[in-house]
Amino acid sequence: MSEQDVQAVQDWIGKQIAGRDVVLFMKGTKSMPQCGFSMQVAQILSHLGVDFADINVLDDMSVREGVKAYSNWPTIPQLYVKGEFVGGCDIVREMFQAGELQEMLKTKGIANNAQTATA
Repeated sequence: MSEQDVQAVQDWIGKQIAGRDVVLFMKGTKSMPQCGFSMQVAQILSHLGVDFADINVLDDMSVREGVKAYSNWPTIPQLYVKGEFVGGCDIVREMFQAGELQEMLKTKGIANNAQTATA
C-alpha cells in the first residue's frame, strides 16, 4: 500500500471517529460479532443502552491495519468515545465493572443506562 493510500485510510478513520459520539472498530457487526472480544464490548455498550457505530474491520484489511496504526494499539476491538481512544476489550470490561465507563460516558454527555451499572 502506498503512503498516499495509508494516509487516505487514516483520514477516513479520523472522520468516522470525529463524526460520531461512540465508535467501535470490531470484527463483525454489533448484530453479528465475529470474535468473542468484539462481542463482549458490543454487549457492554448494548447493555448500557449506548448508541454506537460499529465498523467491521473484516470488510477491509486496510482499515483493520489502519486503525491499529491510528491508535497505536495492536488489537481489535477498539472503542472511541467523543474522539478519544478508550481501549480494547480488557480495558473496556475493567472500566465497566469498576463503573468508570459509565462515569466517562456521563461526563462526555453520552446517553446510557448507568443504573444497570454492573454485569
